[in-house]
Amino acid sequence: MQSVRIVTHFFLPLGFSWGVGSSAYQTEGAWDVDGKGPSIWDAFTHTKGKVFRNETGDAACDGYYKLLKELNVNHYLLSISWPRIMPTGIKTELNEKGIQFYNDTINSLLESSIIPIVSLYHWDLPQVLQEKYGGWQNISMINYFNDYANLCFEKFGDRVKHWITFSNPWVSYETGEHAPGLKLGGCGAYKAAHHIIKSHAKVWHSYNNSWRSEQQGMVGISLTTGWGEPIDPQSQADIDAAERYIQFHLGWFANPIYRGDYPEAMKNYVGNAQQGLGTSRLPTFSVQEKIYIKGTSDFLGIGHFTTRYVTQKSFPSLQVSSYHMDQDLAELVDPKWPAPGSKWLYSVPWGFRRLLNFIKTQYGNPLIYVTENGVSEKVQCTQLCDEWRIEYLKGYINEILKALNDGVNVRGYTAWSLLDKFEWNKGFSERFGFYHVDFKNKDKPRYPKASVDYYKNIISANGFPNPREAHEI
Repeated sequence: MQSVRIVTHFFLPLGFSWGVGSSAYQTEGAWDVDGKGPSIWDAFTHTKGKVFRNETGDAACDGYYKLLKELNVNHYLLSISWPRIMPTGIKTELNEKGIQFYNDTINSLLESSIIPIVSLYHWDLPQVLQEKYGGWQNISMINYFNDYANLCFEKFGDRVKHWITFSNPWVSYETGEHAPGLKLGGCGAYKAAHHIIKSHAKVWHSYNNSWRSEQQGMVGISLTTGWGEPIDPQSQADIDAAERYIQFHLGWFANPIYRGDYPEAMKNYVGNAQQGLGTSRLPTFSVQEKIYIKGTSDFLGIGHFTTRYVTQKSFPSLQVSSYHMDQDLAELVDPKWPAPGSKWLYSVPWGFRRLLNFIKTQYGNPLIYVTENGVSEKVQCTQLCDEWRIEYLKGYINEILKALNDGVNVRGYTAWSLLDKFEWNKGFSERFGFYHVDFKNKDKPRYPKASVDYYKNIISANGFPNPREAHEI
């Protein structure tokens, strides 16, 4: 058994940025107020049977009117709702009240010495673009998204210096569980992702050519991924399966942006001869596109929540091909891992360090901002004593410390999330917030959970005030 020793450095580097995050649809509410147009999530949640208890984000946390600034964070990660400032998604129709709302939000953050990190897209596509063009299935979205991004750079870029093009751009066109609720299988997901990657690159080039010299900001993308660990580290089949896991999750978007093309594992497993198809269902980039896309990220945002053990699993060739089946693997968990919240979310801190080191090795040690990391609770935390969240934060932040000692270039950490909020198709049944929100009360009062003070102390100390909390194995 390995001995456990205390890390001598239990503080993070000077200038490390601590924050919390949220997204527009999950927190803002005011879905049809002040000229805002509908998004695909407005349409999806207004269809009965799509969301747990038919809950919607129509009012959400009333983040549109209130913003909590009690945590003494260095930054706040928020997303802009595209249909709030462009109700139909196109630049000929702007909503000045929506633009003013984000101007006020950004200004109030800066007045409180909080750096805004702004995501342009966190899933709430204007519904009109979905109905008219089929959303991300249509290549025309590249230009529409670029117009929207340039409007944001024009209106807010004098104050916003950290831009994220897409937050967790994995697009649910496969199962229909998320908006827009279409079941298009793997082909639909791969096609949408292809257009999103091209959209990201176009926006980066737009910023680089038209705005960077004046505004001096950065543009990146935020990718959410688990870590896949081979269940048998001696088995080459399991090692290969774990590699596929990470390439299908992270590499799908990161590889084109950092290395110029889709990962080999995806090219080999999506519609290859093994599946009896003459051509791949994974779209291809031209030589010019590869050159255009490669290097289009000033930083990499990483969302990370949990880890899986991975083993080889061959699906019968008769089954319908899908993104899930294409990976040819099975995901397993250790029953000893703590599972305090969502059924998919186990607390496995050591996977985080391995993921961060993988990124360092695979993509040339890019500048990393952790953009989402946190844990939900299954039961309503009426006593507000969320000790499991404190343990989770302690474990995962400690792994960032170790990764920094490994030479990984992590510059900031965003705990997810500020408030209990609308959790997509789970409605309000899963709660990730530092602040409990009483959604049954029309005023939606917020109450700090125990984790608020814990996180405040970490921010104040820029690390662990108590060195006993930082361990290295």
